Amino acid sequence: MSHYLSYPPPQDQADGLRRLFARSQVRFLPVVSNPHMAFGGVMLERLCTALANQGRHTLVVDAGERAPQPQELSMLDLGECIERLSSDVSYLAARGLPLRYVDTHGSTSDFLQAAADAAPQADVLLVHASAGDLCRLFGRADPNRCARPLVLADERPASVTHAFAGMKLLTQRAGLAVQDLLLSAPANSRRAERIEQQLSRCADDFLGAALCECLRVDPATHAHEAPGAALQRWAAALVPPASAPARAAVTGWPAAGALAYQATAASLALN
Repeated sequence: MSHYLSYPPPQDQADGLRRLFARSQVRFLPVVSNPHMAFGGVMLERLCTALANQGRHTLVVDAGERAPQPQELSMLDLGECIERLSSDVSYLAARGLPLRYVDTHGSTSDFLQAAADAAPQADVLLVHASAGDLCRLFGRADPNRCARPLVLADERPASVTHAFAGMKLLTQRAGLAVQDLLLSAPANSRRAERIEQQLSRCADDFLGAALCECLRVDPATHAHEAPGAALQRWAAALVPPASAPARAAVTGWPAAGALAYQATAASLALN
């Protein structure tokens, strides 16, 4: 059955117009997954909280290497597979799902529209996936609807190496040469600035790419704490503030995804 049936029909003409307008305004945020990070889930939570404080609802499309498998119903009714975590955040387990939408050119950008259609309440679609998957998703996507790719990393050497490899793929395969960095590091880290400088310099020297924003998040920060000023400015630039007042921080995360990230942290801690 066609994925165009992945959302319920409009209740009336006005409802249909509202959905059409919402889809034209949704922003797509590509986030490069990093399986070598211990706290990737915390980084996604912080992003969602910063966007919620701008009055925006985020659909997290989790297609990373350690994300849960999509439900069997996903190709029949994508909307039924979306889990509402709070008033500000929804979640879709989507590992491997974008490839089901691949076209003859190797692009999976149709999946972005299918996900937007399935979640008309979403203002931002945060697509968490590997760099290779993001190249297929965003290489032919409308640049006016897409934010700069956000690369995740922490202080571990393997994580930094993986982040640079992702930057290289995005630049050379998809032409996405301007990117942002979100670094997971303690507030008193002495290595964070050096890592940012090294990645920025290597991007310029070897890829002809540019790191536009270098953001930091302390993984020990509680989910209910307000995001830092830099992350709030980044979120405000991504989407203009909505008229609604800022809402509460994200209050939960899907159990399957949390277990996946806990398993990642445990395996890395043992190495």
